[in-house]
Amino acid sequence: MQKQIQLGQRPVEYTLKISRRARRMRLAVYCDGNFVVTAPRRLSENLIERFIRQKSHWIISKLEYFKNFSGPVPVKRTRKDYLIYKSQARQLARERLEHFNQLYGFKYQKINIKNQRTRWGSCSKKGNLNFNYKIALLPAHLADYIIVHELCHLKEFNHSSKFWTLVGQAIPDCFKLRRELRKQGLLI
Repeated sequence: MQKQIQLGQRPVEYTLKISRRARRMRLAVYCDGNFVVTAPRRLSENLIERFIRQKSHWIISKLEYFKNFSGPVPVKRTRKDYLIYKSQARQLARERLEHFNQLYGFKYQKINIKNQRTRWGSCSKKGNLNFNYKIALLPAHLADYIIVHELCHLKEFNHSSKFWTLVGQAIPDCFKLRRELRKQGLLI
């Protein structure tokens, strides 16, 4: 539910979420300027407002920060986006795996496309290669890096120097691309 509280000279709007699973109060200020308070069911509105006022300095500083924020803004992707891009991501993964595997000759089982929040890809001990559907939204050089990275885990199931040597055979600038991908994160 939408609420408003006076913090110093400034009225601040926030969304109050009452959660039966929450054990403590949580404050979140998002880059789009939304301020969300999550509170356990048992807390009174007075206690919630007192807690917000105690944290007013932090809240106002975060709201100001995001008002002037110039970095990349994460885009929330929905299940609908996943369904739209899933087949494109699968086709991309198949084509690029086929291309790069001409160099490596590794055997893999299934290619799975997933909707993950924190991972671009993974490789299972059974030889299944998993990719985030968002690889379809990446520039080609970054998608290739992710695909080769997971392909090389079929031979080296770690991040040892042998692994990086394998990746470097197909992607000589793999460390530069790794940094670029980490800097961008899953913000597409």
